[in-house]
Amino acid sequence: MGLIVQKFGGSSVANAERVMNVAKIVTDTYKQGNDVVVVVSAQGDTTDDLIEKANEINPNAHKREMDQLLTAGEQISISLLAMAIEKIGCPVISLLGWQAGFNTNSIHTSARIKNIKPNRLQAEIAKHNIVVVAGFQGINRYDDLTTLGRGGSDTSAVAIAAALKADKCQIFTDVEGVYTADPRKVENAKKLKDITYDEMLELATLGAQVLNNRSVEMAKKYGVELEVLSSLNPIPGTIVKETAKMEKMLIRGVTKDKDVALVSILNLQDTPGIAFKIFSKLSAKNINVDIILQSFGRDGTKDIVFTVSKDNGPLAVELLEDMLDNCKIVCNTEVAKVSIVGAGMESHPGTASKMFEALYESNINIQMISTSEIKISVIIDAEDADRAVSAVHKAFIPND
Repeated sequence: MGLIVQKFGGSSVANAERVMNVAKIVTDTYKQGNDVVVVVSAQGDTTDDLIEKANEINPNAHKREMDQLLTAGEQISISLLAMAIEKIGCPVISLLGWQAGFNTNSIHTSARIKNIKPNRLQAEIAKHNIVVVAGFQGINRYDDLTTLGRGGSDTSAVAIAAALKADKCQIFTDVEGVYTADPRKVENAKKLKDITYDEMLELATLGAQVLNNRSVEMAKKYGVELEVLSSLNPIPGTIVKETAKMEKMLIRGVTKDKDVALVSILNLQDTPGIAFKIFSKLSAKNINVDIILQSFGRDGTKDIVFTVSKDNGPLAVELLEDMLDNCKIVCNTEVAKVSIVGAGMESHPGTASKMFEALYESNINIQMISTSEIKISVIIDAEDADRAVSAVHKAFIPND
């Protein structure tokens, strides 16, 4: 009937019972007449456990050796799932990332996919095998194993769907779809029937953990229709596609991100090109800068404040202290970013003021603001993040 790519995360294959549950989902799809390629993550907390083992031996291990170690997690998962599918009675073969044709660059632990040569995948599908592929991994031009970074299995699944021109790519998780907020933290969070690529990309980038942002970006680029659904509860999920029914909802989601550090450069000499020098220095060390705020100059100085990931905060300060004199550099890691996302806000004036009013009524102070056509983000104290999400969600998402 069609070609379906299915991806299952670590929690979906965390133990023998769940592996058998995934095998049943996969074989049911296959028995409906579909060709099926399955992408699997490492079981449960396996990746974290492997990192911990590495740190016990050598906290500063070379990233190539870390990739050699971390790829073992998915190898275990695909083998166990293939055995489960075999037990049910369907033809199956498991493939590591390099066997499935994943070629990447050579940036170990955060590699990017250069291309997929799907010859082996196509050959196994032609034999009517269910193909189980190790997500999160590939091989570089030196024949070294590489990994794609956190959430890389989502990207692997979308890449396979794009390479094979699959009819659908289903991302199975431990939640039932994409919600307007984290349903475990926010009362009355609503599941969306569908959402646009742009909205989902913003939500993923701003802290929503249901999909990896690189996978959404790739899905949009190649027109891969995604469905996010639960591996534990067999009900329809959320479709991610080019256009979506707005359902009269101005805001599609509220997110928080605590992986934020706020770096402040105070009393900086206001000289031409200083901003370029600062941010090019950070870029050279692969430090991604998000929100930037620059004050008006006064007495020949100005302040520049920006956000980076929490891990990159200390490194950013170290780099800037080496290049800047006669200014104060401060890093605050006790902050969070709270954001609202929705294509509908572009044509609705007053959206920002409504968000700020909700935060004001909850006595939450805003430190920085960033806006685009479909999102508004604020930086606040980390301890206020959950209250802020609940307050903003209540202001925009009706309880009916």
